[in-house]
Amino acid sequence: MLSPKKVKYRKQQKGRMKGLSYCGSTVNFGEFGMQAIECGAISSKEIEAARVAMNRHVKRGGKMWIRVFPDKPFTKKPAEVRMGKGKGSPEGWVAIVRPGKILYEMVGVPEKMAREAFRLASHKLSVKTRFVKRSSM
Repeated sequence: MLSPKKVKYRKQQKGRMKGLSYCGSTVNFGEFGMQAIECGAISSKEIEAARVAMNRHVKRGGKMWIRVFPDKPFTKKPAEVRMGKGKGSPEGWVAIVRPGKILYEMVGVPEKMAREAFRLASHKLSVKTRFVKRSSM
């Protein structure tokens, strides 16, 4: 699973997920991409599960880029603990995603295969996604 090597602060506040993603909203590296169409927090486990699903479908053909990184810690309190007594301990890492963000890119495979790979991967993610192609410049 992906996680940062070192962070300045162990715990972060939740924050608000509003607005669109302008940075990272175009297909830059590959030919095809998977774009988020709603806000959400994608955990490192989801990112890895989607990556595995895509690699299995394309039989490790072509090249793939992961354009999101889980750099925000989320905390959880243990089960059956009373309210209060401070914030829980860090449990895992999430990547905050806004609409328009490209999550994965792929090149070196036919469009039909890429479409199916992204469809299989989208079932592993907690945000709605769509298939996009690189715009010819």
